[in-house]
Amino acid sequence: MGDVKRRNKNILKSEETIKTVENIKKPFEKVPLSKGLPLRILSRVVVITSLLIIVYFSSKESVITFAKQTELLPGKGLIVECSPEYMNEIIKYEGCAPKDCKRLVTDKVISEREAEELLKIAQKGLKFGGSYGGASILDLHSGALSKGQHFVNIYKIKEMQNLFTQNDFNVFRVVKEKIKFTIAHHFGVQPDKIFLTHPTFFSEITPRKAVTVHDEYWHPHVDKETYKSFHYTTLLYLGDYGIDFKGGRFVFINDKSNSTIEPRKGRLSMFTSGRENPHYVEKVTSGTRYAATISFTCNKIFAIDDPGVDKYEFKS
Repeated sequence: MGDVKRRNKNILKSEETIKTVENIKKPFEKVPLSKGLPLRILSRVVVITSLLIIVYFSSKESVITFAKQTELLPGKGLIVECSPEYMNEIIKYEGCAPKDCKRLVTDKVISEREAEELLKIAQKGLKFGGSYGGASILDLHSGALSKGQHFVNIYKIKEMQNLFTQNDFNVFRVVKEKIKFTIAHHFGVQPDKIFLTHPTFFSEITPRKAVTVHDEYWHPHVDKETYKSFHYTTLLYLGDYGIDFKGGRFVFINDKSNSTIEPRKGRLSMFTSGRENPHYVEKVTSGTRYAATISFTCNKIFAIDDPGVDKYEFKS
């Protein structure tokens, strides 16, 4: 009789244990992803994850130097297959669709003197700001300037009223026009069909540790997905890799091996802004890296005017 009671108690304990385990499992039951996260966020997660996987595996293979700092390149290009999303959008704009999607580097469009003048303009503004982290920007169009963990507007600060002269803005405009016509020539589009767009800015990158998400410039990304207005991206380098700074190479992400562009003062890099050109910037390990991002759109809604002294709220 005692054995029967003990057996019954063991059965009851076993049943309680099973129920407890089942209750523990319930919170971990799978929930359909569509109910947990918006589709837009899920798609971004998938894209970012895919890029990170490509970077991880590509890093284990060879890295091709597409443009060395020591080279003086009249023009070097690589045609890539346009992403369907990019072409489906840009084909709507007559005279603006590229003959080919590509990457192009040239050292013959912007002179070293022009690059020096732009560098002085960038440094003149950035010295009044500066991020706590390693990346700062100055946007002459919007007036945005990195300062601490936030941004200030240079055109709304009375003490910065005469910081930039009309001559400074003229230098920027001349360089912008040269870049615009270079895009038109190499991509086979009409120059009056592409427009300066936002954001267009100077960047200053140092080895300082990132403090905010705005300092984390090294993540793989696609420009068109980061900036809706972009159709053509150009980068103008204002310093020399290996001389003014170390690290900070521009890296195109490819299936088999990544390709790098080593910045050179006055070097212009151009590419279509779609998924055909995913990329990132290596972390700067020493020195200071300066560059200008000058972007163009086919959609006139996103066009911006050239910056000028009329931007200032305080008139002299």
